[in-house]
Amino acid sequence: MQNKIVFKQKLLDQGGHLANPGYSLEPLFDYSRKDITASIWRIKEWDYYAVTNSRYAVTFTIADLGYSAMITVVFLDFNNKKIIKKTQLLWLTFGKLNLPSSSLEGNAQFSSKNISVEFIRENKQRIIHANILNFDGNKHLFANLTLKDLKDDSIVIATPWRENLRAFYYNQKINCMPTSGSVLIGDDSFDFNEKDSFAVLDWGRGVWTYKNTWYWSSLSGVVNGKRFGFNLGYGFGDTSNATENILFYDGKAHKLDQVTFDMNNIDVMSDWMFSDNENRLVLTMKPILDRKDDLNFGIIKNLGDQVFGLFSGYAILDDGTKIEIKDMLGFAEKITNHY
Repeated sequence: MQNKIVFKQKLLDQGGHLANPGYSLEPLFDYSRKDITASIWRIKEWDYYAVTNSRYAVTFTIADLGYSAMITVVFLDFNNKKIIKKTQLLWLTFGKLNLPSSSLEGNAQFSSKNISVEFIRENKQRIIHANILNFDGNKHLFANLTLKDLKDDSIVIATPWRENLRAFYYNQKINCMPTSGSVLIGDDSFDFNEKDSFAVLDWGRGVWTYKNTWYWSSLSGVVNGKRFGFNLGYGFGDTSNATENILFYDGKAHKLDQVTFDMNNIDVMSDWMFSDNENRLVLTMKPILDRKDDLNFGIIKNLGDQVFGLFSGYAILDDGTKIEIKDMLGFAEKITNHY
């Protein structure tokens, strides 16, 4: 049994502990930094967007990790097997990026001499603007993307850690947002059309323990003329009250229980396999590109692989409908953080 949250409530109790670990299909928890009783060094907050189609992808991150912050934009060209990445690091931010306390309202933004990234929240859409000097050599990047907010089901989880009762992860993933717009890199224009381009939002707030390894996979696309996607993940915290594993079809959620990633840790470009404990999911991912994380400052590390590839297999909805998947673009990652 997984604990499904259906009423609005405070995320933390007066002691700064998760009041009701579980999952919901919309943001029902009230999160506030003022309610946290753990050290500000341990508070981690981020907004991450990934926009993909079969030809290319672009990801945007604004992350305030307490004693550091990262603003990152990555462009991936699947046909030419090319990855371009630009990151600006900040130190001792401790919430100064003022990321919103809710995914439903408020903007996230950062601007400096060389990099500007903005996530704008409107009623029926989300807008991403980015302006990065010398993104690819002397080529500048300009991004202007509009994501439709269709008020779909999403996956929201509130996860504790057994070893630290003041540690928690409050997270929402929104899949299958139709996306239009363009990314310019120098004189090259990369266009996104809402018919075949979709975004996922990873919105995270919490207090993390120092060392964790997580597995995450996400896909958004179209099957049988309907938007289809999934969120799969595990590896951190106490998930006995709820997992984040879920399918999305035509805007509706279909909850999964436990999912396992079977991958080659030495050769991440070999096939990845995914399955669940209820025989509702069997997938294979054939990798195309590996966006490797290799940030290592000794006590601060972000190491791992986010692998983009083609997924094939099947998933079974709550009513028993079998969704056949063939060569759909998505990604899977294994990341270890010391932070």
